[in-house]
Amino acid sequence: MTDIQELLLSRIRDVADYPEPGVMFKDITPLLADPAAFTALTDTLAGIATATGATKIVGLEARGFILGAPVAVRAGLGFIPVRKAGKLPGATLRQAYDLEYGSAEIEVHAEDLTSGDRVLIVDDVLATGGTAEAAVHLIQRAGAEVAGLAVLMELGFLGARTRLGPTLAGAPLEALLQV
Repeated sequence: MTDIQELLLSRIRDVADYPEPGVMFKDITPLLADPAAFTALTDTLAGIATATGATKIVGLEARGFILGAPVAVRAGLGFIPVRKAGKLPGATLRQAYDLEYGSAEIEVHAEDLTSGDRVLIVDDVLATGGTAEAAVHLIQRAGAEVAGLAVLMELGFLGARTRLGPTLAGAPLEALLQV
């Protein structure tokens, strides 16, 4: 484990039985409150953005906004929020995806992505991969290319990496921590 990984992991709090019994929630608010840890996270993700040749950062609602916006600033790139359906004014593209029980939709402003863009998707946790997969499809439908997916934590036991392999089509999936 690297020094940065140790620092990040030391600032993530486990909260038992949240949001329901049997779930161990990974709380990143202590990491966000620590300027050294938050800066290390931002710098590391900005390095991934540079390495992938990204021209824009997409952050997934809501913690992806918190992580993605400073990454975009640090890397000198634009930031595009991907939101839950109905939260953006004006013309949007929507993408539906399945949840464990039911379905949901995310959207992006249609004009924010173009065919020349290479997009790095940033989020805090990769769990089942449903939202990330929908974001990849949304970015592709907007005509942009997915440069990769970068997350703070991957819950490897849920199998999202396998699920996303074909969708990412060779674009890297970078998880700073495996939990």
